[in-house]
Amino acid sequence: MVEAEIKAIAKMAQELRTSIAKYMIGKEESVDLLLTALIASGHILLEDVPGTGKTMLAKTVAASMECSFRRIQFTPDLLPSDLTGIHFYNQKEGQFEFRPGPLFANIVLADEINRATPRTQSSLLECMEERQISVDGQTHLLSKPFIVIATQNPVDNQGTFPLPEAQMDRFMLKMNLGYPSQAEGIEILKRTMEGGFQSSITPVITQEDMISAQQSFKSVQVQEDLLQYMIAIAEATRRHPDIALGVSPRGTQALLRATQARAAIRNRDYVLPDDIKALALPVLSHRLVLHQRSRQQEGKAATLLQSIIEQIPVPSENMSSDSSIG
Repeated sequence: MVEAEIKAIAKMAQELRTSIAKYMIGKEESVDLLLTALIASGHILLEDVPGTGKTMLAKTVAASMECSFRRIQFTPDLLPSDLTGIHFYNQKEGQFEFRPGPLFANIVLADEINRATPRTQSSLLECMEERQISVDGQTHLLSKPFIVIATQNPVDNQGTFPLPEAQMDRFMLKMNLGYPSQAEGIEILKRTMEGGFQSSITPVITQEDMISAQQSFKSVQVQEDLLQYMIAIAEATRRHPDIALGVSPRGTQALLRATQARAAIRNRDYVLPDDIKALALPVLSHRLVLHQRSRQQEGKAATLLQSIIEQIPVPSENMSSDSSIG
């Protein structure tokens, strides 16, 4: 049964890759990271310079799934109620009714999230962590799946409000798309000359497929020594002299779920050390708080984390099931 569930996840991931490739040139590694977070029910922060395809990737992924999708353009005048919804008085019915905001969707694209004020940013904390929204003392559960894909531009800091540590910690992973290679850039221009990219995308998976995958990936086995490896990385960040706040338990839990999801989309029912090494930077680096914080040192957290990982012995790949959990 477990083997069949893992195969279904791997097949679904391949269908999504194929669908996304019709619109996005290259970006295979970024697409795999995004799929990993989706399967693990994790939120994603896309950070890169303008024009690299952040919004397009998020919209393409959403269109490839038969799920409700809402795009929110974050601006300084955006209010929390613009996201969560409001109670309004229905004169015809003679009573107050709740009008849901755009957060009541399966896939929410928070475009340029750092342009909203801290008050508005904080309205995302409850829905991202608890999958629910409280308005005027009433709690509304969000439908499954619920994933926030946020984008931000790290270069233009005029009129922006940096995300607080509590907000950053809610994102399972942070990823950068980067510029295309020369061959990819030529292919982009060729498609543009031929009339552009595919304008409409047909969903390749249903909402139920994604919900099922988000449950069955948890059966992927993780050896005890791999759990110790994850904790060793986290504890090393907490002891590092240049790091004020290391990886929290929420961070190690996110790393565990992400490695399980990565193994599943690669048709494996067990986690390898390579899964941890591949995901440690995108899952953990944005959670670190340095003693000296500045725009110039934003990349230092990833450099410090990479050096920590290189110093910690990697467990042997003995995949006996005696000391594993699923």
